[in-house]
Amino acid sequence: MFGKKLVTVLIAGVASMTLPAFSQEDVETSRQDVTVQAFGSFVKSTTHNGVENKATNSGGVLSSYRFFFNKYHGVEGNYGYSLNTQTYGSTGLKTNSHEISGAYVFRYPLRKITPFALAGVGALVFNPKDATGVNTQTRASFVYGGGADYNITNHIFMRAEYRGFVYNSPTWDQPAFTGRDRVTHRAEPSIGFGYRF
Repeated sequence: MFGKKLVTVLIAGVASMTLPAFSQEDVETSRQDVTVQAFGSFVKSTTHNGVENKATNSGGVLSSYRFFFNKYHGVEGNYGYSLNTQTYGSTGLKTNSHEISGAYVFRYPLRKITPFALAGVGALVFNPKDATGVNTQTRASFVYGGGADYNITNHIFMRAEYRGFVYNSPTWDQPAFTGRDRVTHRAEPSIGFGYRF
């Protein structure tokens, strides 16, 4: 009789000790996640020989996939889309902007929040919307950022993030804009939801 009670108590004790481990398991040991986020796009204006290059503030959508090698270190791939007007002086072009990027991600899982930082490279593709004779142009970029995931459940989370792009402004290979491109910066704060698996 005493032996059965002891075994029952031991099993219950071991089970209760493992419950906290199971509640943290998906956050700390999950290897992959996907997100969809809405972002704002804010581009710094530049001036060269008295001609200003700027872009209208706009919004867009960003999708991301992350793979983690262990609890802290991983990589991500992103695709984003926005539409804005790129302007040189008084000449403006509505431009579909596509962004493709890859980055190293460092995360630090906590109980409810997982802060992270990232750095990598990308390509920004500027595709004029309603202009004839104007070429699509791709610009290489440096990408950096950070943010945090807030755990809603073990698998579903909300992500708040800031990403910055450093790149040369587009000229669409137009002779009138030759030599006017300058290093500029795009700031992209975003928020959205993700699924961890």
